[in-house]
Amino acid sequence: MSGRRIVLWRHGQTAWNLERRFQGSTDIELTEAGVAQARRAARLLASLNPDAIVASDLKRAAATAGELAAVTGLDVSYDAALRETYAGAWQGLTHDEIVERYGEQYAAWKRGEPVRRGGGELETEVADRAAPVVLHHADKLRDDGTLVVVSHGGTIRTTIGRLLGLEAHHWESLGGLTNCCWSVVGEGARGWRLLEHNAGTLPEPVLGDDT
Repeated sequence: MSGRRIVLWRHGQTAWNLERRFQGSTDIELTEAGVAQARRAARLLASLNPDAIVASDLKRAAATAGELAAVTGLDVSYDAALRETYAGAWQGLTHDEIVERYGEQYAAWKRGEPVRRGGGELETEVADRAAPVVLHHADKLRDDGTLVVVSHGGTIRTTIGRLLGLEAHHWESLGGLTNCCWSVVGEGARGWRLLEHNAGTLPEPVLGDDT
């Protein structure tokens, strides 16, 4: 049985994160704190001996990936398909402004209905573009290899949902990722399985009957 792993790592903090402002595909840079987060996380993730790094080409993800590249010596492959969800008119608005101006649309999205937030992408469309890129790079790994994917919270959640074979309605059951935290999926006998979610420390072996 193959033991390939995919680490899906969210970018570090940005000013818009602090303001609870919807970023989407807007190209926002890391704050100084975000760079520090990426540096700390990179030292941890480097100890997993990753074989490859692929990242969204937006500045916040690219800079985060760069910290891991610096400590591993690996090159980073950049792919626009790993960008965050394009959310049209929602982008640049705070959470409160979105609820005030697009309350019905927001509520429908939270109920799991397919919604083009702000006239943008459906979550399934995000998975349609991102998941194949992740799988393409994972397919290049050796049997026990590790791929690190540096992307964005929404894109990571939809990609995990697609890899696990969950119906889109249930993707919201995967909680959000904190800045510079990651999730790990591993290849098992019945496909990909979620090993870690929203982690900020290194994965520990599962000891017990449910391995």
